[in-house]
Amino acid sequence: MPYADLVFTGGPVFTANTVRSRAGAVAVSRGRIVAVGHDLDELVGPSTEVVDLAGRMLVPGFQDAHVHAVWGGLDRLRCDLSPYASQPEYLQALAAFAAARPDDPWILGGGWSMSAFPGGTPTASALDTVIPDRPAFLPNRDGHGAWVNSAALRRAGIDRDTPDPADGRIERDADGNPTGTLHEGAMSLVNRLLPAEPPERMVEALLEGQRYLHSFGITAWQDAIIGSYGDAGDPGPAYVTAGADGRLTGRVVGALWWDRTAGLEQIPSLVERRERYRAGRFAATSVKVMQDGVAENFTASMLEPYGDGHGHPTDNSGISFVAPEVLNEAVPELDALGFQVHFHAIGDRAVRQCLDAVAHALDRNGPGDNRHHIAHLQIVHPDDVRRFRDLGVAANMQSLWATLEPQMVELTLPFLGEPRSGWQYPFGDLQRSGAVLAAGSDWSVSSPNPLAAIHTAVNRKAAPGFEEGEYDAFLPEQSIDLATSLTAYTAGSAWVNHLDEATGTIEVGKYADLALLDRDPFAGPADEIGATRVLQTFVEGERVFAADRS
Repeated sequence: MPYADLVFTGGPVFTANTVRSRAGAVAVSRGRIVAVGHDLDELVGPSTEVVDLAGRMLVPGFQDAHVHAVWGGLDRLRCDLSPYASQPEYLQALAAFAAARPDDPWILGGGWSMSAFPGGTPTASALDTVIPDRPAFLPNRDGHGAWVNSAALRRAGIDRDTPDPADGRIERDADGNPTGTLHEGAMSLVNRLLPAEPPERMVEALLEGQRYLHSFGITAWQDAIIGSYGDAGDPGPAYVTAGADGRLTGRVVGALWWDRTAGLEQIPSLVERRERYRAGRFAATSVKVMQDGVAENFTASMLEPYGDGHGHPTDNSGISFVAPEVLNEAVPELDALGFQVHFHAIGDRAVRQCLDAVAHALDRNGPGDNRHHIAHLQIVHPDDVRRFRDLGVAANMQSLWATLEPQMVELTLPFLGEPRSGWQYPFGDLQRSGAVLAAGSDWSVSSPNPLAAIHTAVNRKAAPGFEEGEYDAFLPEQSIDLATSLTAYTAGSAWVNHLDEATGTIEVGKYADLALLDRDPFAGPADEIGATRVLQTFVEGERVFAADRS
C-alpha cells in the first residue's frame, strides 16, 4: 500500500459503526479513509502529515440534521442578540447597532429569549426607547415570534382593528391594541415589507454560517428551510452558487419549504426546484412541513387543550398549520415522487398527525427508502413512541432543549400540566423502542454545539456554560448514553441525509470527514461532557477548521 497523505495516531478513535469499536489510528489518502487500526506506521512516508491524537478523541464529522446555516450566518451579520439574556442587555446592543448604521432603513437582528420578558412577550414601547425613528423587526431565538417597534407596526398598518391571521396571533393589551410581539403567521404582516437581501449578502451569510458550523466539528447538515420564510430570503440560490464554485465545503441536504397557505398544487414547483437546486455538495431532496408552532406561545398542536397555569383547561389546543386531510394526501404524493419529508412537530397532536401521514404513504406506496423524519418531538404521546420504529420514521432530536431552564419552568410546564409534562423529549423511550435517532441543533434557534447537546442528552441537564439557574435533571429516565448520542449526531444524521454510504462512520472507503476533540469524553465524568471542544475539522482530509491555540 502506498504512503498515506494524512495519519492520525495515538487514539482513541470513536468509529460510530454498529459495534462501536475503538481504534487507535486512521490513515487518509486522496480524501478517503484507507486504513483503521492501532499501528499504521507503515503508511507514514516522507510527505505524510501525522496528527498525534495524544489521547484526544477522533470522531466522525458531526452532522446536524436540522439547522438553518444561512439564516444563522445572516443573524451573525445583523444585530445578534443571542449572547445576551435580559431586556437591558438587548436594548443596549440594539442602541449600539442602530447608532453604527444610521442609513439602514430597517433595524434587523434577533435571537432574544422569551424567558427575558414577562409572559415571553417584549413590548414596542421598550424598543421605541432605543429605536424610535426606524422600523425594527427582531425574531426570537426559535423564530416563532418577533419583537417589533411602533414604527414597524405603523408601517404595516397593524392596529387594534387588525384581525389575527389564521396561523398566528398579535399580542395585545386589555384594550386590544398591539403591544409589539407577533406570533407565528402574524410575523408576515411585517416581514413581507422587509428589503430583500442581495444575492452576494446571502452567499456571505452562508460562508459565515459554514465557518461557524465547522468550528464545532460539523461537516454535513440538513438545512431545514429552503424557501422564503421569516425575515430572510431563500437560501437555495446561495447554496447553488457556493456549491458550483467550490466554496461550499459542507455536505448539505436542503429541505424545500412547504407553503402552508397552499396545497398540493405546489408539488410541481417543488419537483422543479429539486432539479434546479443541485450543485457540488448541495442537493435539495427533502421537503419541510412545519405542522405546528411552539408550546411557549400556545401554538404547538396538542391533543388536549392547554391549561391556564392554574390547573384549569382553556379552549386553546394550538394550531395544526397543515390540515390533516391535506397532509394525508401531500405526504403520499411526495413520497411517491422520491422526496424525503422533514416534519416540524412540537405538540403531541402534531406528532401524531405526521406519523399518520407517513402511515398513509406506506399504505399507498409500500415501503421505500426516503427516510422521513420528525424534528423537535417535544411532547410525544406514549401511544405514538413505538410507531416511529414501526413506520420507519427517524426521531430527529434537538437534545439541547431537554432540560429545565426558565422558559421550560415558567412558560411551558404550568400550561402543559400532568401527565403531558412528563412526555417531553422521550429520547430514552424512542431508543428502547428501536427507532432511528438522528440529532441536530435548529441553530440559530439554539447553539449548534453538538457536544453541548450530547451533554444534555446524557445528563438531562444543561452543559457547562449553558446553565440558566440551578435545576435538577429533567426527566432523567429519558436520558441516553454517550455512545448512543454520539452515534445519533454522526451515523444517525448521515442516515437521515442519505450520506451514510460515504460518511457518518470511520471506516475504510468512506470520506475522511472527521473532527478532533480536545479530550476523550468517555474518560471523564458525564457532567463534563459538554466542556469538550473541537480542535480541528476535516472534510475529505482537508482541514477546514483549526482552533487558535494562542
